[in-house]
Amino acid sequence: MPYVPANSYDGDLKIWSGSEIKEYFAPNLSIGEIIFHEMRRHPKLIAQISTTEETILTREELHSNAMHVASYMRSKGLLQSDIVGIIARNTTHIPAVAYGCFFNSIAFHSLNIAYDRGTIEKLFSITRPRIIFCDGDEYEIVREATQHLENVEIVTMRNHPEGGSTPIQQILSSTIEDSFLPVRLEQGIGQTLAILCSSGTTGTPKAVTITNSRQILAECYSLTTSDIQYTHSTLDWITGLLTTITSGVFSTTRIIADNVFHPVYMMRLIEEYKITWLMQAPSHMAMMANSEEFESADFSSIRFYLFGGGRASVETQHLIRSRLSSDCLHFAYGFTELGAMATMNLHFDEKPNSVGRLVGGVKAKIICEEGESQGPDEVGEVCIRNGQHWAGYYGNPEESHKIRDSQMWFHTGDIGYMDDDGFLYIVERKKDMLKYQNIMYYPNDVEKIISEMPDVAEVCVFGVWDQINGDEAAAAVVKRQGSDLKAQDIVDYVRDHTDAKYKQLNGGAIIMEDLKRSPNGKTNRMATKAYFLEVKDRN
Repeated sequence: MPYVPANSYDGDLKIWSGSEIKEYFAPNLSIGEIIFHEMRRHPKLIAQISTTEETILTREELHSNAMHVASYMRSKGLLQSDIVGIIARNTTHIPAVAYGCFFNSIAFHSLNIAYDRGTIEKLFSITRPRIIFCDGDEYEIVREATQHLENVEIVTMRNHPEGGSTPIQQILSSTIEDSFLPVRLEQGIGQTLAILCSSGTTGTPKAVTITNSRQILAECYSLTTSDIQYTHSTLDWITGLLTTITSGVFSTTRIIADNVFHPVYMMRLIEEYKITWLMQAPSHMAMMANSEEFESADFSSIRFYLFGGGRASVETQHLIRSRLSSDCLHFAYGFTELGAMATMNLHFDEKPNSVGRLVGGVKAKIICEEGESQGPDEVGEVCIRNGQHWAGYYGNPEESHKIRDSQMWFHTGDIGYMDDDGFLYIVERKKDMLKYQNIMYYPNDVEKIISEMPDVAEVCVFGVWDQINGDEAAAAVVKRQGSDLKAQDIVDYVRDHTDAKYKQLNGGAIIMEDLKRSPNGKTNRMATKAYFLEVKDRN
């Protein structure tokens, strides 16, 4: 059975607490040291199957590949203070790259392959990686985005270009250091393990540090060597990082694929490989539930099905649950900065709209605008505390202090409440942030593009929710006097001025005489969006 969250409540402090975490590993060990020793315990077990590249690796083979990668980094003089860049799909040797970094206690900074050149340049300018691992598909854009950095080596994982990059096979055929052992953490358990990505309120990306803390393992101790794990998430998502870590720690078999998500292919994987442990985005759930093959799909092997990172309709949840052999579909709420889940809902029938109870080691409080803690059923900002060290946003202490206060509380920006049973409900999403196919972006990113049009006087961008794509950007525009600007002109302009699909106006555009405004004259994004939806419904 999976870990079952249970809360306690301090009525005086108005703070909810999850249960205490039990330590299964020595508290001073790094994630890399744990994986290194655990992989040697079951050398002949299958560690990984790539269904797209048709490769199979035992734990012994994956362990050896990781030592090759780690030794290569050592031969290049990389230190624990250095950063490794990753922008790649789930190909055969990416887990070895991650483990190699873990063995050296070197943090990697992982980016999504969908990022445009400008975003890649901004992000890698923050962390300045020494080596970048990417697919040959993205080699040129990565090379161009990092040409201002000194002495960056680019390693390609597949589709190697002629000249310029180091093929991963060259590294895997290099020498493993004599008597290889993982290194100890120079700064202790709070040292950064990995760096993932988040966007700032102005659209400027932030590099989110994740520590070597045990918190990331807290809800996964039920995993065993008989489990078959899968997530379509790559290493730039917390779910991709979590699956990479847990498959190494708990000696599971991991199924990977580097294709664009396809619902029928996903359902075939579940049936063919008897996947038992699945982490999925809500949009992927909706795509499967809406496919013709869904009713005949066999999900009977799944014993733990977790989704998060966005909302899934109750209808989609009911459809997925109808195909499962046990009540194992659970919603998880968290955020990248926390480095793990905050809550998990194991009581869908009783609390279908809740994001669940707190997981082990986590505390929560709800605060009003004045910062005072609220009691049960009182709405306010959700604040989360896990008691773990957090190095903050890499190179950005100012933004770090904005999200985490001096008492170590994360201020999520989400509005919600706790009920009398300790179940958390989110009323509104994080202010302004949008997520299209799991890529985070902000309205300001798109507004900047539209505002460059000479016929545009004012613009307001917002997200229109689609159960497949998530938040599709849509725009309301006030045109300049005398202009004959049309809504389609705006859609076309954005399409032609960004190569990022998630920043395009997938939700459409309208022309307004004036935007909806708050009493103080500022643009009211919610009211403007409501008007947009009303107009669209009429048409």
